[in-house]
Amino acid sequence: MPSLIRFLVIVGVLGALAYAGMLAIVAYVSPQPREMTQTISPQRLNK
Repeated sequence: MPSLIRFLVIVGVLGALAYAGMLAIVAYVSPQPREMTQTISPQRLNK
């Protein structure tokens, strides 16, 4: 039983670190808006 609890604690800590990393990325990194263009062939428009 102690090995199960140890495993669950380690998985919980790793999950918390991943969650904290995602929150840090959201808080400190801001994307730069830019214009996007994509060409579409006329054959795809006629469908």
